[in-house]
Amino acid sequence: MSESDVELVPMGLPHLAGVLELGNRVFDVSEMPYTSWSLSSAAVHLDAQPDACWVAEAGGRVAGFVLGSLSYDERADWGYVEWLAVDPEHQGRGLAKTLLEESCAALFAAGATRVITDVEQTNTASAQLMQRCGFNDSVTVTLFVRHAPADSGAARQARVRTHATDPAKARLHAAARKSERD
Repeated sequence: MSESDVELVPMGLPHLAGVLELGNRVFDVSEMPYTSWSLSSAAVHLDAQPDACWVAEAGGRVAGFVLGSLSYDERADWGYVEWLAVDPEHQGRGLAKTLLEESCAALFAAGATRVITDVEQTNTASAQLMQRCGFNDSVTVTLFVRHAPADSGAARQARVRTHATDPAKARLHAAARKSERD
């Protein structure tokens, strides 16, 4: 598939299932900082700042996306690019940069005086992308994690707990399957 087969479009409701599916494939949701990836985390961006949310479509599928929002940590004048993903099949073609630039342009147009993002420490490709796009490594925070002892009741209970199905996600997938059949 060539670069010309990919089209950048504003994200809309019909894209949510594809965005969620791609995010589940490329984000390691068992590790920080991606543990909050969910339908609601994608939908809240689309609801709050739709002009900062973009999708790269290839062959009718989501090949990449960016989700941005205005306001960060009580700062109404800061934009935040929280989620950026490109399907591994489409990486290395400049899609991430193009998606990032579209989101940043929308955030600046909406009044952001700066746009921030965070990148997991070992994600060197994303860190290099951010630097190429004018982001500076500005603040470093170390996340300290303490795991529950292996013999604690909470750890035992967490191991046997099953994940409940997200009803909104199930309805979204059902609607997407229905529209594909129609």
